[in-house]
Amino acid sequence: MTTAWAAHDTTSASLRALAAERATGALSGERGVFYLAAGSVVHVESACTPGLGALLTRSGTLAADGWWEAVDRDGVHHRVGRRLVDSGRVTAGALEVCHLGALFDAAYFALVHDTPAHRFRPGAAHWLGTVRSVSVDTVVRESRRRRDLLHRIWPDPAVDIAPLARAPGADPADLPARRGRTLAQVDGVRTAPDIAEALACRTYHTLVELRRLAADGLVTTATRVPVPDPRTPDPCGTAWDDPDTALLRRLRAALEAL
Repeated sequence: MTTAWAAHDTTSASLRALAAERATGALSGERGVFYLAAGSVVHVESACTPGLGALLTRSGTLAADGWWEAVDRDGVHHRVGRRLVDSGRVTAGALEVCHLGALFDAAYFALVHDTPAHRFRPGAAHWLGTVRSVSVDTVVRESRRRRDLLHRIWPDPAVDIAPLARAPGADPADLPARRGRTLAQVDGVRTAPDIAEALACRTYHTLVELRRLAADGLVTTATRVPVPDPRTPDPCGTAWDDPDTALLRRLRAALEAL
């Protein structure tokens, strides 16, 4: 495996170099990790988005004990997804839809500033296993489409990562159901990823609603958070030096909840 990925000044360019080599492994960036198999993206993890397990269990699609049983039994074999389907705990279609939602959500955050990649681990595989692979070009194109749409709704990206507060008099009951549920979670402390996790909702859908609320003057940033400078540490990026950290953090959270 060559080190051509390291010669590029953006994560998306590094991904394209690895795709051209049909590489398999994990590419770590400032805000996330891309897992590739034969040059295609099979999973993306980011500390800024709820993980697949949270989306499946908090939405009621899958019982929490079923998720953790699959992780315990087949995580080391990179077959958690296969275990969930084979055991009948979730249908292949439901898992694929949820997986793709989580993948594109995480990719948006990992590529929104498109800073240089940190490192590549040849041969590294995600413990979920391959549910559905997506081309690098598709992932990059979709991430840019999402960024552009959010910018058209409300151009301030601080809404995506800052603690958010309601404007005086903002009432969830006056809004469409999804937007009202989103506003109800705004408490001056939670960030957009926190709200998405509380709602068991994909982060991007939550960002759309929050930017609409901001455009309507109903939500503001509780503490002004500037757009991260690539030269400074990123608040969503510190967990991604080691791709295995994601699993350890989720296991710890589950144990603390017992």
